[in-house]
Amino acid sequence: MSFVDILLGKPLATSDERAEQIGPVAGIPIFGLDALSSAAYGPEAALTLLIPLGAAGVAYILPVSVSIIVLLAIVYFSYRQTIAAYPGGGGSYTVASENLGTFPGLLAAAALMLDYVLTAAVGISAGVGALVSAVPQLQPHTLSLCLGILVIVTIVNLRGVREAGVVFMIPTYAFLGSLMCAILIGVTKTVFAAGHPVPVVAPPASAAGPVSVAVSMWLLLQVFSNGCTAMTGVEAVSNGVRAFREPTVRNAQRTLTVIIGLLAILLAGIAYLVRAYGIQATDPVNPGYQSVISMLVAAVAGRGLFYYFTIGSVLVILSLSANTAFADFPRLCKAVSHDGFLPHSFGFRGRRLVYSEGIYVLAVLAGILLILFRGVTDNLIPLYAIGAFLAFTLSQAGMVGHWRKNRGPGAVRSMLVNGLGAVTTGVTLVVVLVAKFTSGAWVSMLLIAGIMSTMLWVRRHYAGVEEETRLSTPMQIENIGPPIVIVPIQSWSSISQRAMQFALTLSP
Repeated sequence: MSFVDILLGKPLATSDERAEQIGPVAGIPIFGLDALSSAAYGPEAALTLLIPLGAAGVAYILPVSVSIIVLLAIVYFSYRQTIAAYPGGGGSYTVASENLGTFPGLLAAAALMLDYVLTAAVGISAGVGALVSAVPQLQPHTLSLCLGILVIVTIVNLRGVREAGVVFMIPTYAFLGSLMCAILIGVTKTVFAAGHPVPVVAPPASAAGPVSVAVSMWLLLQVFSNGCTAMTGVEAVSNGVRAFREPTVRNAQRTLTVIIGLLAILLAGIAYLVRAYGIQATDPVNPGYQSVISMLVAAVAGRGLFYYFTIGSVLVILSLSANTAFADFPRLCKAVSHDGFLPHSFGFRGRRLVYSEGIYVLAVLAGILLILFRGVTDNLIPLYAIGAFLAFTLSQAGMVGHWRKNRGPGAVRSMLVNGLGAVTTGVTLVVVLVAKFTSGAWVSMLLIAGIMSTMLWVRRHYAGVEEETRLSTPMQIENIGPPIVIVPIQSWSSISQRAMQFALTLSP
């Protein structure tokens, strides 16, 4: 057995594809890691903007979280319909291309590609950053740890979809189980304490000082947009429908339902307990920083074995959340290459029946990003929501067009749901763009434009090659015996004359 066989596994035959397909249990860690892990930093991203309001700002986290959960529900129903309408996968790109046109489809694809690259880099760096904050001695090795985790995640995904699901299953369910237990304990204590529980370990007092800003609609919109980073990754299942075993659509919908349901419970539980225990975000650049999850678990259960197990599972799941990008980026590239906007090699499956070239490209791009930012990408966390919400908006607008063309029972209701989702996610996208434009959102827009330009250049290249091939190859009528060459019409007179002469020589 060669080293490659040991590292990546023995090659699989195409006939083994069915055995590599997965069910909902394995689908949750493969396609849900990004969305579920965002519960660890989405509420904190929102609470950080409320620091200038002092203790009074905590009261706003619950209504903001409820608004995010409502938006999450709208997006869920939209993507559930997308899975049924497009069981071949492709997600936002396929929906936008078929219903809005080529340009919107490429815009959705470029936005998702950028989102996946940032997801891989930010997820790994966030996990390593949390580990370094817990063990400061590891800080000089931040970049090495990031690149090491990137290599591990890449190898696991090259070994096949099924093996990736098995490897990531234990840390995923450990994270969900521990955080759910913490929320259950906290809610129970809050109910028995009539809404005023006593923390086991009191959260640190805010160092923000007196209230320095007034509550405004614009501030609340910014808080909402920051909290919406918790919604990145919810489109993953619709992109990878074909990875599920039969019944494909039903298994994909079940997986999406469980992921969205768990995420909604996590967001609601964290928001409720943050308000009940009066937990305020701390500035990550100041000494004594603690994450919201750390303060919450300590307040609910103290700093014992359960605390360290929960925080450890959070660190691991943040590092491995890049797996969602590795599951979907290659599939998206395959769909785009099928239409001729990326090299055809993205559509070829490797030795383990995965789209290996997409995995390699994602690993290289994420690695470059980690190296450029030395493994510290905190400033990019709010920015990669731009790609996600742009894809959300185009997908739901495309589904409105789909229902207009395919009217039937419930089409009007579905159209209203998708229309509401398109408007809501579109408004959120505008808020994120305006709020973060000077902080670097303009870079994201330039990168999306650059990716689109590259895809259009690839399409023009293929069109040129096809034209050259057509002009240099004789026209043939296929599938009717041997190839029949079509002779230019000017030659027919000379051929007929030769045929007549040949006939005369045979005549008596």
